[in-house]
Amino acid sequence: MFDTNHLVRHAELFAMDVFRLAVWLVLLIAIFVPLERLFGLHPVKIFRKQVGVDLAWYFINSLVPAAIIAVPLSLLARTLHSMDPGGLYSMVAGWSLRVRLPLMFLVNDLGVYWYHRISHKVPALWQFHAVHHSAEELDWLVNTRAHPVDMVFTRLAGLVPVYLLGLAQTAGGRLDAGVALLLILGTIWSFFIHANIKWRLGPLEWVVSTPAFHHWHHTNDEHRDRNFAAIFPFFDRIFGTSWLPKYWPPVYGIDAKVPPSLVGQLMHPLPDQTPASVPSLEK
Repeated sequence: MFDTNHLVRHAELFAMDVFRLAVWLVLLIAIFVPLERLFGLHPVKIFRKQVGVDLAWYFINSLVPAAIIAVPLSLLARTLHSMDPGGLYSMVAGWSLRVRLPLMFLVNDLGVYWYHRISHKVPALWQFHAVHHSAEELDWLVNTRAHPVDMVFTRLAGLVPVYLLGLAQTAGGRLDAGVALLLILGTIWSFFIHANIKWRLGPLEWVVSTPAFHHWHHTNDEHRDRNFAAIFPFFDRIFGTSWLPKYWPPVYGIDAKVPPSLVGQLMHPLPDQTPASVPSLEK
């Protein structure tokens, strides 16, 4: 029997999610638009090309990937809940959030680093990731331009190791507080490192990713395929993919053409579409 009340409840929850995202969008605009106007690296264009497409991606990628990854993460959490290899999970469960949270950020970023690097090398993965790299102008909103499949794989690459190590708790079937903070703070930082801001942060650039660090990840010259870490640039230094000179990238984007429309970008990775050439990691 069709349950109207159940449908109405889901519609109400969806509407609340959209409203919450709209509030967050207003806050992000209030923060980054003035910063980019005052400290812009390149001339500021609020209504630049594809701004409407990126706004659509903002809502899609805030809702769809989270709903998709909830299923495998829930199954993983339930499986691990009945396990305790060598007493590891019992021990980690006793740690405070202040201890677990930094470790969660490190483990998550290491997983994201390797998936991100692989997605630049494997053609099937690159076709999804190329949507994000198609931007020829960088600002805070470009952070949202990404294919949902790429977002799902990236999130899983970071969060699965966090759960496997017991750093995320599973009690009550609710999202672990540490995972929630990881996602919120990581997302905000991702908006920052994409921003059109000419700040150089001195010694801090050795500790956390910055706009200069990530802008070089988006370069389309001989220094492409560097700086894969989302938060901690020392992973790139350890694995030999770091590049952070005193100057800024001369050009952004990729050689291949990705459709400018939302539907075109969504369909771009399909086999009958024109493939984006895979950048080489060989130097």
